[in-house]
Amino acid sequence: MNNLPNVITELPTVIEHLSAESAQIDALVADLEPADWARQTPAPGWTVAHQVAHLCFVFRLAGTAASDADAFAAMTAKASEDFDGAVNAVLAAYPLDDPEKLLARWRADRDFAVEALAAAPADQPLPWLVRPIPPGVLACAGMMEVLAHGQDIADALGVTPERTDRIGNVVGFAVLTWEFGYQSRGLTPPDTEFRYELVAPSGRKWEFGPAEAEQRITGEAADFCLLVTRRRHRDDLAVSAVGADADHWLDIAQAYRGPAGEGREPGQFATARG
Repeated sequence: MNNLPNVITELPTVIEHLSAESAQIDALVADLEPADWARQTPAPGWTVAHQVAHLCFVFRLAGTAASDADAFAAMTAKASEDFDGAVNAVLAAYPLDDPEKLLARWRADRDFAVEALAAAPADQPLPWLVRPIPPGVLACAGMMEVLAHGQDIADALGVTPERTDRIGNVVGFAVLTWEFGYQSRGLTPPDTEFRYELVAPSGRKWEFGPAEAEQRITGEAADFCLLVTRRRHRDDLAVSAVGADADHWLDIAQAYRGPAGEGREPGQFATARG
């Protein structure tokens, strides 16, 4: 695929981007009043504190995968049977009612993951939830988590996150994992390749897939990221499709494994695009 971010060999750049994107979480929550940590986010039942705790868990998991395979296996033993249940159980162990302690945990888990991934050999796959993946790909998965849960926090606080071309790593990850939406619904992916033509925040054009492909996805890269993380409904995004398979994909796209979740309703956010 053309211009796909090389998340395997360009590990230092990906790690730099992961660190910068993760700092956005600090920018959102560091100065919040305690009551703001208890605000409900668009994810049912999840407060701002729950969102940060989830990121703590994901980053602790990623750092452990990169630094101690045996410890990672122990951490994920129960998650392999019921990932959502294991995540909820872990969330309860975080200091959700103590913002200062939770912020400290986030910073510690974030730094642990960034440092461990940076130290991992770029071409050596790391254990992960379904199958081993290179550290660069795992870093991109972390960026996807930060974008998704950071968007939930921003929505709860009524602010708009700044997007830069660093989201190219999230776009590339979503293209690599394009089948996840089918898999989560027990569907068979179509036997065809998609063409993606997306405009980066800087105005650059990112192109993936064969130029002659009949099934095409086009639009704004930032909106594409909101689509594949299911933080906005497709009707409110500047992303469009040509071809029946591509059009269906916009309905089910997700860049994470497991249940799709409820997603968002059309017109749910005042800043949404018609």
